[in-house]
Amino acid sequence: MDQSDTTAPVLTARDGGVLVVTLNRPDKLNSFNEAMHAGVREALDLAENDASVRCLLLTGAGRGFCAGQDLSDRMSTPDAPPPDLTRTIESNYNPLVRRLKALPKPVVCAVNGVAAGAGANIALACDIVLAAESAKFIQAFSKIGLVPDSGGTWTLPQLVGLARAKALAMLATPVPAKQAVEWGMIWQAVPDAELMDNALDLARGLADAPTYGLGLVKQAMEAATINDLDTQLDLERDLQGRAGRSPDYREGVAAFLAKRPAQFTGRAPDGEGRE
Repeated sequence: MDQSDTTAPVLTARDGGVLVVTLNRPDKLNSFNEAMHAGVREALDLAENDASVRCLLLTGAGRGFCAGQDLSDRMSTPDAPPPDLTRTIESNYNPLVRRLKALPKPVVCAVNGVAAGAGANIALACDIVLAAESAKFIQAFSKIGLVPDSGGTWTLPQLVGLARAKALAMLATPVPAKQAVEWGMIWQAVPDAELMDNALDLARGLADAPTYGLGLVKQAMEAATINDLDTQLDLERDLQGRAGRSPDYREGVAAFLAKRPAQFTGRAPDGEGRE
């Protein structure tokens, strides 16, 4: 990915162990087209395959985070057949959400402005979401006769309950950042001017943490949404066994006993690759 090209639809930058990924179509409120999907895939490849990347920070350029799909990218003549929306969902949006959920490293999202449609649900698929106080989350699909996608029909009921999720999806009512915090949709709302400083501080702290164990935390939390208690207890046992064999656990205990700061590496136990 060409990080020197500031006109690219997706920008990447390194900040220590943090990979900052910026959606970069500000004139289109960072709405997705094929080029942006390709750029995000490339950024996720880097995050997955580079062991020095310990945390991913996703944000948007300009005054919006992401307005979802660029509808002009689908425009056709009135007598043309309708577009096959299953193709773009199956090829682009579903793999993106699955990869964010499965990435064995923390994913922080800094929502700098409006997050609408798929843009809202991609943000909510991240592990820790901070938003500027002026930001809003909008399930805009019903305005054009569509169903929430990018995991929206699954994520929203999990976060805010079925009653609120149905109303948000049917009414397309904007949820301001502070209300999103109150409803449990996101982690924090911060003053606009402080968003990126706060997000970077958070991401840097996560990058210095025992990220192998944090990846297992993600796996356990996601599984808890479908597991019964007995199954979850068994999963906790198995994941704790893996965590206990990690170099970070050994280092954490040694640092605690020596009363010194720990130096975590995020490495998997010997003989185990990152999943």
